[in-house]
Formats: sequence, C-alpha cells, structure tokens
Amino acid sequence: MKIHISILCILFFILGKAQKTEQKDTFVKDNFTKKEFYIPMRDGVKLFTAVYIPKDISNKNKYPFLMQRTCYSVAPYGENEYKTKVGPNTYLMKDKYIFVYQDVRGRYMSEGTFTNMTPQVERKTKKDVDESTDTYDTIEWLLKNIKDNNAKVGQFGTSYPGFYTAVGTLAQHPALVASSPQAPISDFWNDDFLHNGRFMLGYFRTFPVFGVQKTKPEDKAWYMDSFIKQTSEDGLKFYRDLGTLKDAYEKYYKNNFFMTEIMNHTNYDEFWQKRNLLPHLKNINHAVMTVGGWFDAEDLSGPLNIYKTIEKTSPKAKNTIVMGPFSHGGWSQEQGKHFHSETYFGDSIATYYQKNVETKFFNHYLKGNTKEDAGLPEALMYDTGAKEWKEFASYPPKNAQKVNFYLADKTLKKSSGQGYSEYYSDPNNPVLSSDHLKDFNGFTPRNYMSEDQRFAVGRPDVLTFTTDVLTDDITFAGEIMAKLNISSTSTDADFAVKLIDVYPEDFKPAEKKDGVIYGNYHQMVRSEIMPARFRNTREKGEALVPNQKTAVNFRLQDVVHTFKKGHKIQIQISSTWFPLFAINPQKFMDNPNFATKEDYTKAFIKVYDDSSIEAEVLK
Repeated sequence: MKIHISILCILFFILGKAQKTEQKDTFVKDNFTKKEFYIPMRDGVKLFTAVYIPKDISNKNKYPFLMQRTCYSVAPYGENEYKTKVGPNTYLMKDKYIFVYQDVRGRYMSEGTFTNMTPQVERKTKKDVDESTDTYDTIEWLLKNIKDNNAKVGQFGTSYPGFYTAVGTLAQHPALVASSPQAPISDFWNDDFLHNGRFMLGYFRTFPVFGVQKTKPEDKAWYMDSFIKQTSEDGLKFYRDLGTLKDAYEKYYKNNFFMTEIMNHTNYDEFWQKRNLLPHLKNINHAVMTVGGWFDAEDLSGPLNIYKTIEKTSPKAKNTIVMGPFSHGGWSQEQGKHFHSETYFGDSIATYYQKNVETKFFNHYLKGNTKEDAGLPEALMYDTGAKEWKEFASYPPKNAQKVNFYLADKTLKKSSGQGYSEYYSDPNNPVLSSDHLKDFNGFTPRNYMSEDQRFAVGRPDVLTFTTDVLTDDITFAGEIMAKLNISSTSTDADFAVKLIDVYPEDFKPAEKKDGVIYGNYHQMVRSEIMPARFRNTREKGEALVPNQKTAVNFRLQDVVHTFKKGHKIQIQISSTWFPLFAINPQKFMDNPNFATKEDYTKAFIKVYDDSSIEAEVLK
C-alpha cells in the first residue's frame, strides 16, 4: 500500500514520536526506571499505563506526577524500551518528574471500547464511568502504588490528549493541582472535522485513525490498512475524483464508525450535544493553563472556548491562556526561524514558551507553593501582525471596543449603505482553498491558515471589500463576528468569510522564503464558514426563502493582530471553499451529506451593504 510521506510524518507526530527503537539520546534511560501497569478502573476495565520514575527518587527526594492520557499510543512498549524524551519539553524532563503515559479506553494496549469525545456522565453513580472518572481512578492508584511521590499531580496533552487533559480537570481529585490542555478539542461541532456543522473535507484521509475499532490489544497502529491508497501526487485531482461526499463515504468509509456517525448526524442533535465538553467545565479549583496556536487548523476553537468557559464558571481556578503564532502543536517543536506557511514571525518562539512559560507553570504548582500565583500573565497572546508577545490582565482585553466595518461598494467603511454586492456561486466550479493544491495531499491541511489569498481576488464568485491604506496601526484583539445580511436564488448556501492583511507593494520581510513575492501579499489572518441552514438554530436546518433578505451571523474566532500603517484590511466572501470543505449543494435537504451531483444548484447571492464585520479593537 502506498501512503503519502506527509501522512506518515503526521502519524509519527501524533503517535508521540515514540515508536522508534534506535535511541541516540539515552537521558531517559540513564535517569529513569520504566514500569508498566494495568490500572483497574471502577468498572473493572484495565488501562495500560507506562510510568517513568526518576532513579534518584527517595523518601527524602520525592517527585510529583506529570501525566498524559492519550488515544495515540504510549509506545514504545516493554519495560526495557524507553522513549527518547518524556514530558512536555526537555526542560521539564531534565528537572525530573514521575512521568505517566496511559492508553485511554479501547486504544492500543488498554481494555474497553473507544468512543470519540467520550460523553461526560451527569449525576454519576459509583459504577458510571467517563474520562473524568478514569482520570480520578488513575490518580488514586498512582498515589497509592508509586512510592515516594509528593502527592501532587499535573496533567498535559496536545490535540486529542488535550481533550483528555481538559476533561480530566473535572476529576476533582485533591492531588490534581495543575492542568495544561493544549490544542484541546472542546466541541466537535467547531473543532477538527466540522466547522459550524460543515464537514471539513480536507481531513478526509484521517478517518482510519478515529473510526476503526481494534479487536485485541495492539502495540502498533491496527488501522494502517484502512488508509486510502495513493494514486496521484496531485492533491486537487484526488479530491475532485472523490465526487460528492456521499460518493466518497460509500467508496471508502462505509464501515468506518466515526465517519458514519458524522454522515448521519448533520444537525446539532443529542449525539453532538453529549460530546460538547464546555457545559461541564464548572467549579474547577486548581491551576489551568490552556495553550493554543493562532494558526491551528485543527483545534483553534477549543483552547479559546475552554479558557473563556473556565473564566466564567470557575472563579477559584488559577486560569491562564497562551496563544502563539503556531500551527497544531507547533510550540512543542523549535523551528529556529519561525515561519507559518510563508510568513516569518521571529526566532526561537517555541523555546521561549517552553522555557519561560510551560516549565515555570508546572514547576511552580507541582514543586512549589500551590497557594500562590505562578507569576504568569492572565493572557499571553502573540500579536501576529506586530510579531511580538503581549500580556493582558484579562481576555478579551477590557480596553477593547467593538467596531463595525461595513461591507459596501467593495470597501470596508464605518457606515452602512443602501445597496448590495452580488456574486454567482456554482458548486460544480468551486472557489479553491489554496493556491498550492498540488501539495494538498497530506494528512491534514495546515498552511492555508495564513496563506496568500491573491489568487481569489477578481473571481466572479468571490466578493472583496478593502479599506484604504491605513494611516495608523489598528489592533484587533478578541472576538470577530460576521454579521451578514444576504439573499439567494437558492434554498441553501454556505458563507465563507476571510479576514486578510494586505501588505504594501514595497513590503520587505525580515526573513523570506524563496520564490515568494511579498509585495501586495494577502495574508489570511482569520477565516470561517457558516451554513445558512443553521442561521437561526444549529439543532435543525432551515431553508432559505429564495430572494428574501435574511441575517446570517457567526463567529470567525479570535485574533490578536495589528494591521500596520501602510497595510490594508480586506474581507473576502464566497460560498464554496474546496477542497477544504465539502460542497454545499445549495439546495435545501434534510441531510445534505447525502446530496448527489443532481442536487447541485447554481445561485446568485447578494450581500447587502448593511452587512458588517464586528471586531474588538484596542483603544
């Protein structure tokens, strides 16, 4: 079977880079003793757990626990097989903790059945289980069975392990004093596979990882044979050849339980509601540092919403958020000169975070005084336009005010107009999501989050609204709302909105990539898609009335970005965004996931001049 090299690279990352047995770095083996256990949960299911214990541990030299629970494997397996690195970063590894790695239910060597985004059980009995009870039971077992611990536990994890960290905060175990959910999933309706319910087609290759159950204990990825065989290096051709989403599902994933769940649950019904972690994040009473990346294509919504929810519902929590210029999990790997896609943001940014933020957080709460603050800012946010870290005493900042930029006459202005702009949307000729689609062949697309958007300007199916050249810097810091007033000749449509920083013609970057023209570069800052069917409620789709004006309002997610003097602010709007997102047939259907080519409907769509983009702007 031929699997594209980028897929293998991403698998190498999500599996923890741990299955390599030839180890050049012997620090872990020299300084830790590895033990493996099957830890029993309250319902009798046993979870496979690897524990790395410092060799100098003693009654006079006790260590805290630092734990990660994962669906991506705790490999390598075997007490004589060691990871080359343990912990969130090398600084914490060298400071030494009792590092704990656990396969969650139904994954790899653990017992039980795997469920995506395990629903949290309300009003539990003593026998009810979920991820928070598994966290509690694991902590309780570790405290009783690993000698010479200092009775303090921290947890960390990125991506899916970030979800297990976030839900683990609900364990409410008295020994749990510090949690760092990083790029966590909070609600699958807006993370990873769906954006406001629209299926993210660019993740189509990932489903074997999440939708194939194992039948026995496995120390290797049992789902590898389910990956789609590669027949072309042309990523765009691959997605065009898939046909409709219905065609693609029936050809490749009809036996994939997770893809089947997504296909059958097109509305925000009980299936998705039960998998929304946010309503459960209440009364957390320990330190939480949520970490994310402004260019995280997988999980941008999760960290922002988890931080904001804890801030509202858990006044006793020492709550901190960190957002850097990173893609998914990019803070765990130092780049040196830090680029996202073609844009340079500075040097050694990941190292700064690891050394001065992450290490400080865990060392303070696990080895210091948990009653005192760690000395970190409430919000440490990287300004992706000014290209510098900024500290805020609250987030969104209290000195930010909401400003509306109206979409009229191809411009962004402070006052609304009386007319409209119109475009033609054809599902058979969609707007492309990148100018580099021959490379759109990996496990998940990531570069699009900051890519040049010049390629879309001037298309008849894309509306463009641009400010005059800015005479002063303007900083967006907080939430962004698209407040569209639209009409369509069709009964359904999607609305993709992009916020773009247009560089001056003579722009010269501090660092550049070969072959890139940076003058007039259209850097995407933020974007989102919204199906009009969910404009009033996401629980049930509602058809558009042809040619009737209606409001479609939705969030674009937050930014902290300074549009510099001499730049311009631009908004692009379209109704297709392919192959990043599955195509809306533009014909209202109870379940558009099963649309056929015959359902595809062309439409003329109007965006009225009283539409606006509402941003929180620093005074």
